[in-house]
Amino acid sequence: MRVLVTGAGSGLGRAIALHYAALGAQIACTDRDAVSVKETLAHVIKEGGTGIAFALDVTKEEDFIAAAERLQSEWQGVDLVVNNAGVATAGDIDAAPMSDWEWVVNINLFGVVRGCKTFAPLLKAQRSGHVVNIASFAGIANPPGMGSYNASKAGVVAVSETLRHELAEFGVGVTVVCPAFFPTNLMNSARVVQPGTVGMVHKFMKKSGVTAEDVAAQIARAVTKKEFLVLTHKDTRVQALIKRASPEHFFRLVQKTRKRLKPK
Repeated sequence: MRVLVTGAGSGLGRAIALHYAALGAQIACTDRDAVSVKETLAHVIKEGGTGIAFALDVTKEEDFIAAAERLQSEWQGVDLVVNNAGVATAGDIDAAPMSDWEWVVNINLFGVVRGCKTFAPLLKAQRSGHVVNIASFAGIANPPGMGSYNASKAGVVAVSETLRHELAEFGVGVTVVCPAFFPTNLMNSARVVQPGTVGMVHKFMKKSGVTAEDVAAQIARAVTKKEFLVLTHKDTRVQALIKRASPEHFFRLVQKTRKRLKPK
């Protein structure tokens, strides 16, 4: 299996790369940080996989084009494209600067769009393959204080569903993954307005009981079964059902939680 992963230098991207490496896959490890993906590739090889590592900035369409051309030349195609690279923002809509919106949308949403746009023609021509886009449960729940992040991830869900329709006749699958909190270094680069947010997020990450490796395993199962939506946490699967059945009840639950967490 030939797999490309963006944001493979750490966190979930590295976990996905290592999961498929253990299955004997060829992994194209990509990240804006060229040093970190070389480290990931070393782990991939230890896990029994093979592959390549190179820099790819998801804000640059030319980087995606170069990646597609390289995989077509060296591997004669690709079987799985994982658009994983992402960043975090936090802040009320009236407090967060527009620069934060532009930054997170350009990476989280447009980064996924660039990956889909670049690789869709190749996958169509193959008449096989799968695309995995990493969104977030935030893109479904839309909690307060995370407007720009929510919007970027909700956009990923919408793009993924659209792409699924467009690629179905070519035998190409699409999966969108909506994790809640789990331990990663996501907050290291986060742009946050309200004080205390980073510490609170780290607490949620530690208490989640879900690891990056768990999420990677769920993604691999979904790809095998050709499932579209992956909700990685049990509690979010319940919350999604509540929101769908009774949006007003879900609103009241969120408001109750917000009051409980609000600094005194």
